[in-house]
Amino acid sequence: QVQLVESGGGLVQAGGSLRLSCAASGRSFSTYVVGWFRQAPGKERELVAAVRWTGVPYYADSVKDRFTISITMAKDTVNLRMNSLEPADTAVYYCAARMGVNLTPKEDDYTYWGQGTQVTVSS
Repeated sequence: QVQLVESGGGLVQAGGSLRLSCAASGRSFSTYVVGWFRQAPGKERELVAAVRWTGVPYYADSVKDRFTISITMAKDTVNLRMNSLEPADTAVYYCAARMGVNLTPKEDDYTYWGQGTQVTVSS
């Protein structure tokens, strides 16, 4: 069993930056794919970025060149650095994990989920 604990998030002005972190407890992330999803009011949950211990990360087109997903192996943490934030990035952001190697965008493919953290970008 993997428990995911998110931190970061908050309120920021457009053009600003935030950093989200997802820490694993119960098991190492090293055999999992970890993704950051977001869900805005009235919209479906979507994958923003995903990573596994080796290989090239996945980014949604809407966040490419603005968001960076990374792993801090020593802390077993997956981070999401968000730059040049826009009001459209406002959402609840969720960390999720699944065993395997495929960076799938389907939320049903992810087994473990964090509680979510709110990101609000003001114009």
